[in-house]
Amino acid sequence: MRLLLQEVTMAGLHELRFTEEKPLLRGQDTELENSEAFLSTVDTDWKEHDIDTPYGLLHVVIRGSPKGNRPAILTYHDVGLNHKLCFNAFFNFEDMQEITKHFVVCHVDAPGQQAGASQFPQGYQFPSMEQLAAMLPSVIQHFGFKYVIGIGVGAGAYVLAKFALIFPDLVEGLVLMNIDPNGKGWIDWAATKLSGLTSTLPDTVLSHLFSQEELVNNTELVQSYRQQISNTVNQFNLQLFWNMYNSRRDLDINRPGTVPNAKTLRCPVMLVVGDNAPAEDGVVECNSKLDPTNTTFLKMADSGGLPQVTQPGKLTEAFKYFLQGMGYIAYLKDRRLSGGAVPSASMTRLARSRTASLTSASSVDGSRPRACPHSESSEALGQINHTMEVSC
Repeated sequence: MRLLLQEVTMAGLHELRFTEEKPLLRGQDTELENSEAFLSTVDTDWKEHDIDTPYGLLHVVIRGSPKGNRPAILTYHDVGLNHKLCFNAFFNFEDMQEITKHFVVCHVDAPGQQAGASQFPQGYQFPSMEQLAAMLPSVIQHFGFKYVIGIGVGAGAYVLAKFALIFPDLVEGLVLMNIDPNGKGWIDWAATKLSGLTSTLPDTVLSHLFSQEELVNNTELVQSYRQQISNTVNQFNLQLFWNMYNSRRDLDINRPGTVPNAKTLRCPVMLVVGDNAPAEDGVVECNSKLDPTNTTFLKMADSGGLPQVTQPGKLTEAFKYFLQGMGYIAYLKDRRLSGGAVPSASMTRLARSRTASLTSASSVDGSRPRACPHSESSEALGQINHTMEVSC
């Protein structure tokens, strides 16, 4: 198993290969032998908050405190999940904790989706996707963050993308998994309605999270999620979130130069999807609408709908490179070497693509000034397009 990072620049094609110490393939018994524990690992050192926003309360859990000028890592889960079901496997992965110790981490639960949430009253109007995005500045202000690096999955990826469009100065970078930038047409809407009449809500949500192949073959993981969705997420609240997500509008983005006054995400973006994921077509289309000079597209081989759950090791490696591209984490602790921290082989090249002013010292001590957008210095940054492929 290896992770292949391809960086396409004016200088040509560069490849970095390394062996993953802990391969994480869907279907391996050692990874999923105890699925309930796998999904419900106990959080440690996390503090819970209920934050008042213009559109209601948000449940947030946070670990750490702001570190100098470094952004916070802020996550938003997919519909049918909460921060634990969506992100525990990823953030509890050993190598990921080597990253997060350098950042404050903030998990946001969509209204009423956290474990033990009270049921909304009849007639409650669930916030629209735009309103969910507009709730996030209250979180940032509450904790005193200067800006964030967002990690979103599915519906959460849509919310974070909308947030970055409305409040671009608050977003340093985005990792968007399984994002679908399109609203549902009449045919899709009718199909969703019909599915709701013939299937239970957990099963309907599972078909959004997993591919048909996974639903048939990866029965242990799917069954674990079916139980967790049924038992830990309030079904009435979930139905409201599900309905709102399915009534979303198209994400108003276009590749610069394709239409007059095109809107796009101005920060670095890493798009992630499994090659066996139901969201694959949507992510590919989103990639076609973003600025290729600051967009990385990661398609993970042998991965389904939840790569952060089934392949946390490979996703962690990609996230390291993404952070390095913005000038963070210049030195990585390599557990395979006895010498401790070693310089990253890709740090110089990736950091130079982001900004010419970054140094290893500023990346390590947290005093790094916020990186300038690509448009500010084409000479320093060059024209760059990243593609990553995880291959076996």
